[in-house]
Amino acid sequence: MGNQIILWRHGQTDWNVANKFQGHTDIALNAVGQFQAQHAAPMLAAIAPTMIIASDLVRAQSTAHELVKLTGLEVLTDARLRETNCGNWEGLTGDEIRKVDLDNLRQWSMGGDNPAGGIGERRSEVGARGVAAINAALVGRDNQRLVVATHGGTARTIIGTYLDLPIPFWSRIGGLSNAQWSILEESPKGWLLVEHNAGSIPEPVMGEESGGVIPDSVR
Repeated sequence: MGNQIILWRHGQTDWNVANKFQGHTDIALNAVGQFQAQHAAPMLAAIAPTMIIASDLVRAQSTAHELVKLTGLEVLTDARLRETNCGNWEGLTGDEIRKVDLDNLRQWSMGGDNPAGGIGERRSEVGARGVAAINAALVGRDNQRLVVATHGGTARTIIGTYLDLPIPFWSRIGGLSNAQWSILEESPKGWLLVEHNAGSIPEPVMGEESGGVIPDSVR
């Protein structure tokens, strides 16, 4: 068994509901977000995580600590797991941005690597820092089940980076709902995306002939 990475998006915030770009702005969970984190934590605890790391922003920290209550694991905080710095877009809704920066938003939304909000981060930069944080946590370790409490945009860039997808294809990875997760798993083929936008305990992939599972006979 290799390492598993569970990318867990934080619970809902008021800015999520308002469709505002949050980025590095430190917005707390709302009551729904707190419930979502509390609901998800027992399911993640049931798959026996061995480590927890989290963005330093309060919405990710609050989400992670619901799992801490059930597992007793320590949270390693790493600012490299923050959401994308969205520059001039932070605090604005999509409609507000379209009125003042439509071309830049269109390019970014379609998978471009242009800086978010004109002065913010590129997708490639977010993916690189997110993966660096995870790799640092896993260095010298094997057979770990690492929960990463992070953000939707950051999770997408981490997935795209680990799967070696061209950056324009990263936008084809569906979003993560609040307090849902995706799971990456090491295999002889490299990293596999074995669950995406999940909210239940993972089920095994049946049927080796599908290519989803590599039989022991060929490992």
